[in-house]
Amino acid sequence: MARRQTRASSRRGWLPWLGLALLPLAVPPAAAPGGCPSPCYCVATPELVQCRYERLEELPKELPLTVHNLSITGSNLSILHRAAFASHPLPDLRLLRLRHDNIQIIEDMALQGLPSLQTLDLSHNPLLSVAAGAFAEAPLLRTLQLNQALLAAPLEDQLASALGNLSLRRLELAGNALRALPDTLLPAGLEELDLRNNSLEGLTAAELRSLDAPGLKGLRVTLGANPWSCACSLRPLLAWLRAAASRVPDARSLRCAGPPPLRGTALLRLRPEGLPCTASEGGEPGRLETASYVFFGIVLALIAIVFLMVLYLNRRGIKRWLHNLREACRDQMEGYHYRYEQDADPRCTSAISTPGL
Repeated sequence: MARRQTRASSRRGWLPWLGLALLPLAVPPAAAPGGCPSPCYCVATPELVQCRYERLEELPKELPLTVHNLSITGSNLSILHRAAFASHPLPDLRLLRLRHDNIQIIEDMALQGLPSLQTLDLSHNPLLSVAAGAFAEAPLLRTLQLNQALLAAPLEDQLASALGNLSLRRLELAGNALRALPDTLLPAGLEELDLRNNSLEGLTAAELRSLDAPGLKGLRVTLGANPWSCACSLRPLLAWLRAAASRVPDARSLRCAGPPPLRGTALLRLRPEGLPCTASEGGEPGRLETASYVFFGIVLALIAIVFLMVLYLNRRGIKRWLHNLREACRDQMEGYHYRYEQDADPRCTSAISTPGL
């Protein structure tokens, strides 16, 4: 009995400690300073806030002050107002992702209150207007993602003004149906440019020169999933690719979309001088076309030489054949002449008309 009482008392002694040990598992982690908005999901380590498909009309106000990554997806923000974060600054925010939020207008000083922001993702928004000072209060911004965000309106000039004072390192413009290189959106010091899945059929010599500007010597460009037209207009790009293939990470995956004979051909397998240029394109005939004509001329010359050699080697037989042909023609003509004379002789005519005499 004494042993049982001792064991019971020892169990009662460590049970409270076990409850204290399990208490953190039963109680959810406390929100960081500033709280967590009710429609959002907060993760304490690393500090992350996600608001997905909550149809928010405005940015959430109660955000943790120490948040590093903020993602708001599938809402209806429409306008990114001036000083949208100024009333509740987020000094440690480094990544702001606003995708599929129907953002159409970005006003001046929209990023005020985000002094540490390094990456801004505005992809999949129908942008219509971007103020010149939209990103002015984000001096550390290095990555800007605008994938499928420039389809609603031409914003190249507005974006050029907005990006003027930034020191971007990466710019993403994939899926915007671009038909030309947006050279005005390439600030000095840019290191990565994403132009995949656009409508580029070629790059002109002037556009390629802009990629070789002094401030863009280290720029890498991704160009995949574009409908490259492997015609005369592609010559400058092919020459540039051969000289700077290391600057295009996906160079080996680039394929011709036309013309039909070259569809699917890798661009790096083509030679610039092999693409013919017509007179209407302002270029000289391609070497491929010239070579075809030269080859055809050489074949005709060889045929002529062979024919002449055959005639020379068989000159005696040819003379004999010509002599026999001439004799045969002469005999034939003499036969015709003899028959003519016979028909013209009156004695033969009378003999034929009186056979009984």
